[in-house]
Formats: sequence, C-alpha cells, structure tokens
Amino acid sequence: MKFGGFYEHQLPRPWTRESEHTLLKHALDEVELSDRSGFDYIWATEHHFLEEYAHSSAPEVFLAACSQRTKNVRIGHGIVQMPPYINHPARVAERIATLDLLSDGRVEYGIGAGASETELGGYNVPQAVKKDMMLEGARAVVEMLTQEPFPGIDGKYVKMPARNVVPKPLQKPHPPMWLACSNRPSILQAARLGLGALTFSFIDPGQARQWVADYYETFEKECVPLGYAVNPNIAITCPFLCDRNEGRLGQIAAESYGFFIYALGHYSFFGEHEPAKTDIWDEFKNHPKDFAMPEGRPLDCVGTPEQLRQRLRDFEDAGIDQVICLSQAANISHDMLSSSIELFSREVLPEFKERDHKRARATAERRERLTELSMPRRPKVEAPKTSTIIRAAGHH
Repeated sequence: MKFGGFYEHQLPRPWTRESEHTLLKHALDEVELSDRSGFDYIWATEHHFLEEYAHSSAPEVFLAACSQRTKNVRIGHGIVQMPPYINHPARVAERIATLDLLSDGRVEYGIGAGASETELGGYNVPQAVKKDMMLEGARAVVEMLTQEPFPGIDGKYVKMPARNVVPKPLQKPHPPMWLACSNRPSILQAARLGLGALTFSFIDPGQARQWVADYYETFEKECVPLGYAVNPNIAITCPFLCDRNEGRLGQIAAESYGFFIYALGHYSFFGEHEPAKTDIWDEFKNHPKDFAMPEGRPLDCVGTPEQLRQRLRDFEDAGIDQVICLSQAANISHDMLSSSIELFSREVLPEFKERDHKRARATAERRERLTELSMPRRPKVEAPKTSTIIRAAGHH
C-alpha cells in the first residue's frame, strides 16, 4: 500500500494580505518534507470560487513548483475539472505534458466533472451534462497526448480541427489516469473506463473491502479503456494527523475536520453564499453542533503512531492500493503538519513500504493481466474527414 499527501489549500477567515502567500509557501515546505520522508504521491485538487474551503484554483502551477522541490513523489492532479467550458482539452493536454516533462515523468492525471453550483455556475456548466462534458473532454485529451497530429474532433461539446498538440508527455503512451469517485457507482464507472479510483469518502475498512472487490471484478469483466493504458488502482482519502498526545489530537482534529465537512456542506447542500462576504468559519463556530463532525466519529488516519498502524493495516487488508493523507485542513498549523509527517514517516511508514515492495511483482502481474483482458475491447478512434493542411492568412 502506498501513501500520498493531499492539498486543497483550505483557508478559513479572517484573512490578511499575507494569508494565501504563507499558505502556499508552507504547503511547498510540507511537500518537500513528504518527499524526503518517503511518501509516494502528492495530490492537489482543482476548485474555483470556493472561498475558505479550497483556494486551489491553479493546481498545475502549484504542482509545477512541487516538481522542482521533490525528486521521488508522483505528482498527482487530483483532479482536473474536465468540462470544456472550464478547461479546454487542448489546454489540459498541453499542461499535463509540460508538467510530465518538468517532473521527469512523475505525473498522475485525474479527471472530474466538478460538483457545486458555485463553481460550475461560474463557468456556465449545466449540472445535467457535466459528466458527459467530462468524458468527451477527457477522450479528446487522450488523443491529443498520443496522436501526431491530433486528428480533430467534432463532438457535442468540443469542436476542434486537426492540430499537433505539443509538447508530448515523457510517459508513454500517457500518464496514468484516475477518476474522482464519491460513491459506489462512480467507483464502478472508474473500473469500466480502466481508470484508477480516487475516492473522497470517509469509509470504514469493511465498506472499503467491498468497494475494492467490486472495483476489480468490474475492471476484469467490463472494462473498456478510456485511455491507451489502464490504471488498476483504488485510493482512499482520509483525514490525517499523527501525534503522541491523544488529547491534543482529538481537539484539533474535531475542529479542523469538522470545518472541512461543514464547508463542503455549505457549498454542496445547505449554504447560502454571498461572494467575498459570507464568513463560513464564523458560521461553523456558531452553528448547531449537528452540522459539525459528529462526536465519536472515527477519524481514519488521526491518532498516535500505534493507532494509525492498526487502522492502516485494516485498509491494507481490505486491498486499498493507496491511502491519501488529507492533513491540511482549517487552522492546523504548519508546525503540527510537519511534525505529523515526520513522526508518521519514522514510526509507521517503514513497515508498509517494506510490504509494498515485496508485493510489487504481484501488483505488476495484476496490471499486465487486466491490460491483456481489457485493451482489446477499446474501440478504434475514427478521425473526422477534414483536411489537415492549414493555409496561412496571406497564402494565395
């Protein structure tokens, strides 16, 4: 089982002129520390207009900085919002390929449709068609990353003539691909598309075991790959803090991850938001308790080294391929995040890395078997019947 760190760049009010600057600089320091400490992945999400909840609107820039501060971690776009109104497929392909070159072939490319009306409405993306937009855009990106030239597309949401999209990625045929998943149907969709499943739900090991079994069974029997390579992988994102002081951990985690869930609910379910004016942190602190993190709810990766070791063994036994540590939330200090990474990497991580290394061959054999089963099902992409010759404006 591998481990990653996850960044949404949360920033509760009140803010100063330096708040966002400090937040990003601290995040880069934590990423560099994670790389030195033996983490396998760094992930950054993409969200727009979600004040306080996620100031991660340009993850490609943050991840480019990460690529130059690290040597070993995989650089994960978790995820790129794929509706073409938000990110045109050609721009996505250009950014993914450039980042892959800068990172010496360490990029992981996750796709998603976006969620809340705050961000989708800001780009005039209809909720009813966002997933169709996502898939059409992602299919175009795959062709742009691999074809010379890209033959063009005459789709419902994307129309583009033939062009050679440059540069091309270092990884061939393209970086490993993932899908953001919030429930069982979306996990099965990832399997049917041959994509890794990035799950952003806080589930117990028993539920995780069933999701893993369903994912791999569906992958084997029904996968029709979206890309030119498959990525059989299931990752789960969990709140993360590691400290020897249980009392301090409980207090900080309850407030910080309570705010995480409250802010998510604010934008997705119950909130009324006035841009640049609504104070979500103030509402959270003064709201009835039932909207915060319920007391006694298990925080899957929050605890002492021994507590984390046992919980992670449960996920390992369930067949989870990667645990992504959601550490930066609400007002958790940079010092505590750094000390958590150091303590975890020193006292918990080594035994899991040793077992992961021993299982590397079995993992590779599973990937090869699923590739052989699924890639023949991938339909051939037909190019639009248009000329590829481009005449300059002054040509006669």
